[in-house]
Formats: sequence, structure tokens, C-alpha cells
Amino acid sequence: MQIIFLDSHHLPTLPPLALTIGNYDGVHLGHQALLSALADDAKAMGLLPAVMVFEPQPREYFSPDNPPARLTNLTEKAEQITQLGVQYLIVASFDDAFRSLSAAAFVDLLHSLNVSHLVLGDDFRFGQDRVGDKAFLQAAGFSVDNLPSITQNGVRISSSLVRQALAVGDLNAAKFMLGRSYGITGVVEHGDKIGRTLDFPTANVSLGRLKPALHGIFAADVIAYQNGVRLDWASLGQGGVMGLKQGSLFGAVSIGLRPSVGGKQWRLEVHLPDFNGELYGVTLWVVFTHFLHGERHYDGVDALKAGITNDVVALLAWRDDQG
Repeated sequence: MQIIFLDSHHLPTLPPLALTIGNYDGVHLGHQALLSALADDAKAMGLLPAVMVFEPQPREYFSPDNPPARLTNLTEKAEQITQLGVQYLIVASFDDAFRSLSAAAFVDLLHSLNVSHLVLGDDFRFGQDRVGDKAFLQAAGFSVDNLPSITQNGVRISSSLVRQALAVGDLNAAKFMLGRSYGITGVVEHGDKIGRTLDFPTANVSLGRLKPALHGIFAADVIAYQNGVRLDWASLGQGGVMGLKQGSLFGAVSIGLRPSVGGKQWRLEVHLPDFNGELYGVTLWVVFTHFLHGERHYDGVDALKAGITNDVVALLAWRDDQG
């Protein structure tokens, strides 16, 4: 898949496209249905399938100091969309100029991108004050396929519902709506190394988002990559506990603000029991498998260390129970 970062001053020359537009945060089953219809329509019409997304997502732009939780960063989103057969991912910078586009100006942009067909959700609106809709697009010469929402027990599957499930640690509900286990991918970066002083060294994994969608203490399957190539853990170090997913190591994971050490920034920290190796610069895919509890505040280093010890013991016991 080709990723195009949209620059209004230098628009790319593209082949005739069938396009869908949206945040696609999480790429859940509802999104997947839209992308499947997009691929089918594109094939039938002799077009190439493309997706337009926004960075930052609009609600992040409007509320940078109190952003909504985000399910997928751009890299994760692109990976999921690629797997569904999309050939172009157009990333539009959501800024003052873009948000101020009239519906007519947005239509002009679509024409400039060589779009001839659109596949959209039934609630799609566009342009300043959201006055653009299916009828507006059809009047501008596009063919438009509107799809109904995918529902679960009569409730529409949405990114908001996935966020709600993850916020309370309901990994099964999130998995049902996503069609896969929820995970976060990021590069191991240098942190403040507090874990080492507590005898629980952790890999500090970049989040690539202002605010993650889940927080607390979790078990996870952890898979390592370098330059897009999956790595054998033996090439990175020694030891470790096998995860449930083939080729993974078991991880005890903390994600949140770390109230016991006065943390102010969201962190994803992964402890790999019994593993000894160097992980800086390695990309880890952290697939959450079990929620233990939410973040807790411990008074003092001894209490924090005891709490972490209990968490790791409990998570390893859960792992052993899975066979």
C-alpha cells in the first residue's frame, strides 16, 4: 500500500480511485465491512481502492489538552487497512485550513485526487458545518455507495464502544467488535529506568498517541520486530516465559500515568519475566490477553515493589492456567 501525506500545494497524480473517508480508528468490524465493499466496488468499476484518514483526528485537534482515547496510531491503522486490500492511504493534515474547507472546496479536492466513486457510512457528512452529504456528492458527479452500520445485539459497532470496553478492561468485548485481539505496536525507547531499581526491568514502548484507550495492569503476548521483520526472541536475549501466541513471550504490562511515581505522561511498560536482553530500538507488538486491575497508588517504594511482585505472580498464575 502507498501512503500519501496530502499537501494541498502539491497534489499527487493518482489513477482513478474508489475512496472511503473517515478516522478509521481501530479498524473494527464496521470499518472492515466498508473496506470490503470498497474493494468490491473498485474491482467491479475498474478503479483502485483508497482510504482518506485525518492526522490528527478531528477531536484531538479540537481538544489537544483533553484528547479522546485513541485505539490505533497511524502505523497500526495503516497495517490493518493494508491487510484489507487497500492500495492507497491518503493522510490529510487536519488543521485550520482543512477544517475550514467548504463542501464545494472539498468536492474540488476529491476531483483533483481523481476520485470517481465513494463508499461511505450512512452518517457521513463533510465540509465546514458538515453540510455535505450523499446527495451533494452525487450532484457533483460522483457515484456513492452508502452502507448501513454493523450492529451487535442491536447496538451499532463503533470506535466509541470499543473504547468503552477497553476502558473497563473488557478485552473480550473489544475483541468481538474488532475481530481480533487488541494490541499496541511501538518502538522500545529509553525511559526513566525506575523498574530496574525495583528489580522489575521494563521495556518502555512508544505509544504514538496522545492518550491510550486502556489503562491498568495486563497480561500480554509480546512479539518483536525489526524493520518490519519478525524476530526470534533468542536473537535478542536469553530466557523468558512463552506467551500464548506462537513466537511470543509473556509480558506483565502496565499502561497508564503511573500515580505511584508522580507520572504525568501516559506510558506503556512491559516486563518480560526471566528475560535478559537488549531491546532498545526494537519494535514490540503488545497483544493484551488478560486484565488484572486498574492503576493503583502505592505509598512508598517498598509498597510499590510489593504491589508489582503480587501483580507479576498473579499474571504468571493466570498464564499457567491457560495451559
